[in-house]
Amino acid sequence: MLAKDIKTGTIVVQNGAPCLIETINVQSPSARGGATIYKFRARNLVTKNKVDITLKGTEGLEDADFKKREVNLMYTEPGQVHFMDTETFEQYSIAADDVADEMQYVSEGLQGILALIYNDECVGINLPATVELKIAQCDPGVKGNSATGRTKPVTLETGAQVQAPEYLAEGEVIKVDTRTHEFLGRA
Repeated sequence: MLAKDIKTGTIVVQNGAPCLIETINVQSPSARGGATIYKFRARNLVTKNKVDITLKGTEGLEDADFKKREVNLMYTEPGQVHFMDTETFEQYSIAADDVADEMQYVSEGLQGILALIYNDECVGINLPATVELKIAQCDPGVKGNSATGRTKPVTLETGAQVQAPEYLAEGEVIKVDTRTHEFLGRA
């Protein structure tokens, strides 16, 4: 796969290990004959370390032999999170520390969770781009605050905290971007 074809969320092989591309920075040449440079920030899915990859536009990386399976959250226990494949009913366990960032947006019954299966072992999960969660706790809104663009911290039903407009109240359901951790709007 050429560097120009690699997108955020793509899984590639770097130094013999699968890596999930998290960010991409493209630098165009300023001189004639210069090559466009692609800088990727990736996460090694086995060791969980960040990896920086720099490629010219004509270079590429190999696609990882990965399976993505749709799963549902079964239960969590100290140190482990357990998921079940929605088609085969196969169960996958993963260390809670490895998916701590993702779990702050996983609520009961969330659809669209994908397990990343490498060598028949679950090494991570992918969440839908947006999730709808209820506001569990926030400061009360003051009448007239909707005219300004000010925000306040709100705690969601899963325990995650995001910045949201001041006019929102407890119990309202909002959409949150799971990649940027930003408020998108009311659900």
